[in-house]
Amino acid sequence: MIDDASSPVGARTVTRLSVVVPCFNEEAVIRETHRQLVSTLEQVPELDFELVYVDDGSRDGTLDLLRGIQRADSRVRVLVLSRNFGHQIAVTAGIQGTQGDAVVVIDADLQDPPAVILDMLDRWRKGADVAYGVRTKREGETAFKRWTAWAFYRLFRRLTETPIPLDTGDFRLMDRKVVDAFLAMPERDRFVRGMVAWAGFRQEPVPYQRAARAAGETKFPLKKMLRFTADGILSFSIVPLRLATWIGFFASGLALLGIGYAAALRLFTDVWVTGWMVLLIAILFLGGVQLVLIGIFGEYLGRIYGEVKRRPLYLIAERLGFTSDREDTANG
Repeated sequence: MIDDASSPVGARTVTRLSVVVPCFNEEAVIRETHRQLVSTLEQVPELDFELVYVDDGSRDGTLDLLRGIQRADSRVRVLVLSRNFGHQIAVTAGIQGTQGDAVVVIDADLQDPPAVILDMLDRWRKGADVAYGVRTKREGETAFKRWTAWAFYRLFRRLTETPIPLDTGDFRLMDRKVVDAFLAMPERDRFVRGMVAWAGFRQEPVPYQRAARAAGETKFPLKKMLRFTADGILSFSIVPLRLATWIGFFASGLALLGIGYAAALRLFTDVWVTGWMVLLIAILFLGGVQLVLIGIFGEYLGRIYGEVKRRPLYLIAERLGFTSDREDTANG
């Protein structure tokens, strides 16, 4: 990294910017994405940049298009994963394949406008270690999607000690020291925005309006959204485990109240508490509580099981545009 003596104290001068673009079935939009990225970055004449596309097991023509883009532009690198490993792993693979002084992560669907990168770059030059995008408006999304996103960030804040900024995604610029800290985190169930927030350093927001998808379909249906939510909470919070204690006290309290009620009836009246329905409700309640808690324990245990196997995060089938001295940086 080069300091410019004529710049304000703490300012930075970038020598290389790396942009990571995870791709999964994006053939309808990838050419336009590349055009807009190049057009935006070329507005900074002194900027040396590389574009690292990660094909995350696409089943359409995305990879063929990326091959053509790479052949036509020497600034393009393409990592081809051996199968679909998921968005967060693809982001990690792309970041691990970069060498820039600063690294930007942006999705291929153009919902996050490439022009915002220039604002992030300006924040970085003025001393910010992380410049993260904050969505002030979300176009082209259903009311359900907007509400669940709103609820997720606020629930996450209540359940964890890691303060993730509200209404943010993975669209962000990170200084190399933040990138190195991120890559030093070995966990398998990765939640990129949480990991970057946990790393600390100087982080500043960059507000922007999120656009509708330029083309194609969302890669986050309800099932994946729920899984993503679980990964985020379980990776950064033990509150679900503490839930077992709270529910235990609650169930014990109900039982004590029931015992007290039955004893009072027996001592002060001639009435006995009878009825198979009360017994059935009690059994179903306790059984349901136990199954919920076993499921929570199982989620954490499954993550421990995944960690101890020590498998690679991902496998790379092919590298395009990387020189031999860069290949070792892209291993999972």
